[in-house]
Amino acid sequence: MNIKTVILSSAVVMAAMTTNAFAAQKKAAKANKNLTAQIEAGMRSITEDAARAHVCFLADDLLEGRRAGERGSRIAKQYIISQIRQAGLKPLLGDSYEQPFEASAVQKLKRGVRYYVNADSIANIKKGVYRSMALSNVLAVLPGKKTDEYVVVGAHLDHEGVYNDLAGDKIYNGADDNASGVAAVLQIMKAFVASGVQPERTVVFAFWDGEEFGLLGSQYFTDHFAEMSKVKGYLNFDMVGSGTSSKYLMYFFTAAHPKLGEWLKNDINKYHFSTFEPDYRAWENPVGGSDQQSFHLKGVPIVWFHTGGQPHYNQPSDEASTINYPKLTDITRASYLTTWHLANEAEY
Repeated sequence: MNIKTVILSSAVVMAAMTTNAFAAQKKAAKANKNLTAQIEAGMRSITEDAARAHVCFLADDLLEGRRAGERGSRIAKQYIISQIRQAGLKPLLGDSYEQPFEASAVQKLKRGVRYYVNADSIANIKKGVYRSMALSNVLAVLPGKKTDEYVVVGAHLDHEGVYNDLAGDKIYNGADDNASGVAAVLQIMKAFVASGVQPERTVVFAFWDGEEFGLLGSQYFTDHFAEMSKVKGYLNFDMVGSGTSSKYLMYFFTAAHPKLGEWLKNDINKYHFSTFEPDYRAWENPVGGSDQQSFHLKGVPIVWFHTGGQPHYNQPSDEASTINYPKLTDITRASYLTTWHLANEAEY
């Protein structure tokens, strides 16, 4: 073989390699464009009308403040389950969407009652006069490509109930606390389904019972879920619909995982959300305030979306008419993207 033949052969090989590389690059760019379109299709499924529908139902007087263990709370669960069924998701545990558990407390008159859900405490409590509540979390699952990694998205469904000795309005409707959080999780769930993309990690959508009595539902779940060591992150939604004109959003995240803050900053720049302005709070020990504590204590990185205190907090006036729905909707869209990152990115 002469030198001219060698040069021509090499040129042919190089041209083929260049063509193949270009074709692969073009294919990857198309796949990335299609994925972006699917992600954004999920985001577009999150609407202000749906936010209003969820909050208005859950915070209606007919649900009597959704006090844990009482009728209004049970109605709320059936509403949530109906939304899960409509989305086509299956129960996380067995054949039921509900994870039942008992909460018990030593009987005391009026004040100082503290409920427990761990078996040893309940056994000790039952040696005397005690109170007992039959509660249940609502849990749904979207299977991911990886069966050994989980992301949990959660909000508590209960509130304070009815106080018959109040003058005037006796119902603590809990629109912001926490029908707003439930509405956000329901819409994020719907958005994942609407995207048509199977996430890398399995995503659990959780609605906690008994939060107002001391984070009971999330504590029970984290104590009993057999795959807790495989949970890569938890996103918590508690009070994300403050009806004030403020754009304030407290964005708590585990300090050891700065990516959790960077994702939101990047998505705000990309999609130009304008109804809220995050106060990024890297938290070394995120305990207290809400259900993220239960996951942090198990070593799980957390994010907590929270629009801060407002005049209707823990008041009967916390009603559906007081919610800032445009802000709630944008926060839900942005948090859907955060959930997407957590469910799909290999490292964070």
